[in-house]
Amino acid sequence: MAVNKAHLEFFPVDMEKGWEVPAGYPAGIEQKILAGALDETGKRGTRSRLLRFKPGVYTTKPFVHDYWEEVFLVSGDLTVGNDEQGNGGESFKPNTYACRPPGAYHGPFKSEKGCLLFELHYYDPA
Repeated sequence: MAVNKAHLEFFPVDMEKGWEVPAGYPAGIEQKILAGALDETGKRGTRSRLLRFKPGVYTTKPFVHDYWEEVFLVSGDLTVGNDEQGNGGESFKPNTYACRPPGAYHGPFKSEKGCLLFELHYYDPA
């Protein structure tokens, strides 16, 4: 199975422009796709993205999807397992990592001071 990413050498990433709220996420959580594309209907592909939380933003329900997800907390704070009011959960600091197989429930998430995550999403090869 071919990977659907272009050959990209080092290039500057504009950290101000090109951010969007992913479908199903609340305002204040934004993504910037760096490479690739994920076809969730066709269940193929791979993508690299940055995901950022503005301070005080939280989700209210766990996430589950049918692709692999690897997450590295680059900066800020991320709490995992808060309730629907944004309370509780376990807090993580930069330089922490998660690898989730398809079907793994994870979250909800919040960030007190804001955070930046680097994520890889991909389907198993056919």
